[in-house]
Amino acid sequence: LRPDLLSLLERLAENTHDTWAAQRIKEGWSYGLSRDDVKKQHPGLVAYADLAESEKDYDRITAGETLKLIIKLGFDIVPAASKRPRLTSRSSIFSISS
Repeated sequence: LRPDLLSLLERLAENTHDTWAAQRIKEGWSYGLSRDDVKKQHPGLVAYADLAESEKDYDRITAGETLKLIIKLGFDIVPAASKRPRLTSRSSIFSISS
């Protein structure tokens, strides 16, 4: 990935974790020192900033592969004037913006 996409990758990784955690909590899971499927406890149910780097790497891999696919599909990821990332298509007549 281009160096200018690394901050976007980190934000996407955090979003990936937050989405996973929110779904787990919705399903009745809570924080626990170790994973316990019966008690529905998981040590990863913490803020992204509090995760070990090895755990953050799982989310970074997911985010990175998503960004690579977006680029492979012909989209450019360019910051808007306000520095908010947006997607534009090189290969079609529509664009996606955030």
